[in-house]
Amino acid sequence: MAKDDMSPVGVSSETLNVDFCIIGAGSGGLSLAAAAAAFGQRVVLIEKHKMGGDCLNYGCVPSKALLAAGKRAQAMRTAGKFGISAHEPEIDYRAVHDHVKSVIAAIAPNDSVERFTGLGVHVITAAGRFVDADTVMAGDHRIKARFFVIATGSSPVAPPIPGLKDVPYFTNETIFDNAEKLPHLIIIGGGPIGLEMAQAHRRLGSQVTVLEGAKALAKDDPELTPVVLDKLRAEGVEIFEGAMVSNVSGSNGAISVAISLDGVTQTITGTHVLVAAGRKPNTADLGLEAAGITHDRKGITVNAGLVTSNRRVYAIGDVAGGFQFTHVANDHAGIVIRRTLFRLPAKTTGRPVPWVTYTDPELAHVGLTEAEARAKHSKINVLRWPYHENDRAQAERETAGHVKVVTDKRGRILGASIVGVQAGELIQMWSLALSQGMKIKAMTEWISPYPTLSEVNKRAAFRYFATAAGNPFVRKAIALLAKLG
Repeated sequence: MAKDDMSPVGVSSETLNVDFCIIGAGSGGLSLAAAAAAFGQRVVLIEKHKMGGDCLNYGCVPSKALLAAGKRAQAMRTAGKFGISAHEPEIDYRAVHDHVKSVIAAIAPNDSVERFTGLGVHVITAAGRFVDADTVMAGDHRIKARFFVIATGSSPVAPPIPGLKDVPYFTNETIFDNAEKLPHLIIIGGGPIGLEMAQAHRRLGSQVTVLEGAKALAKDDPELTPVVLDKLRAEGVEIFEGAMVSNVSGSNGAISVAISLDGVTQTITGTHVLVAAGRKPNTADLGLEAAGITHDRKGITVNAGLVTSNRRVYAIGDVAGGFQFTHVANDHAGIVIRRTLFRLPAKTTGRPVPWVTYTDPELAHVGLTEAEARAKHSKINVLRWPYHENDRAQAERETAGHVKVVTDKRGRILGASIVGVQAGELIQMWSLALSQGMKIKAMTEWISPYPTLSEVNKRAAFRYFATAAGNPFVRKAIALLAKLG
């Protein structure tokens, strides 16, 4: 890396001239840094907090580790249906906490300063801030770059509920530090994070109440969400939809939450509170104005190529608005690499984004929902296949759920939703089909090993041709062929 002395008089700083300056070492920033360095680019990666960002330290990884612990506990309770003696498990909360932290620790070396330094990336552990349109300051370093990439992610939102700021509460950034049983956890927010944590804590022995101001899992198909909500309620999770929180008071061990439900005010009492009411992009203290970068409360404004109002600066992942998923940040990193190194017109448009809620059962989706498809197309086909018609699901006693696929009148796949065990794995086939513009016929022409859950995808696809057997023209054609011998 070229170095120059461009420090103001009396200020000691080092100027680095590089190809890429990336602010934020979360999933998107790490993916971009590794790829750029692999192509021989000079890369500076700036991170003021923890390498790996939210996903490794507070999000995807610890939440799935906690869910896995809860799943084992629930398996012990429900073993009777397999002819195995069921019993209530003894939960060692310190050991569960250690399990979560050990999973993070096992993955952390892949995201570490040492690994990226070994890849040839110059990692700076400090806050990064633009001082003008083409300069970033980080600690004692002044960075000039051909391209700047902002990958600072997002943080949990604390809604303006009266009394909340005076009460100790968890967010996803703090709850995984807990190593004790939470006797009664009140969760504000009925989205994916709130419901995943609700089920995990319920299965680990906590009483759990979820308060959602609108509809729980509102972004998903309302035909499928009841399968998830009914399962959580059957396990003992209280879920109040349309519950507007008006006040929070108390202290750890004695929390009161006042809500308005159907015009009636009532109070929910518990011991702890988790706020899971959305996230906000991390744009503060980046010096965006100094760099001429347009932004608002939704994030940094970018075009379809992820370029900001400063043509030398890209923004990727949560901070760029849109879907707040790790896999989207990683995809954004690939788009930036293709645009900057190969001058390809890569864009975010036309790229179907799948999402999964990792409750049990899982809920997954990609493409258009039925409602969205009906709004855009004059005629659509809706294809379904239930889990209970799948032999592997019967053997595993995991028969709740179904596949739902939407096509246009010519059989072009528009979207798919799945609720049931391993829905997050099964949705990937539909993601591939959508990304390649496949028609439903292609989803019937592969051989599925038996017995596997993935057969539900093929059976759903065959529903498109279900009326063919009764079609008089098809029957006449078969009869004619038969006469020919």
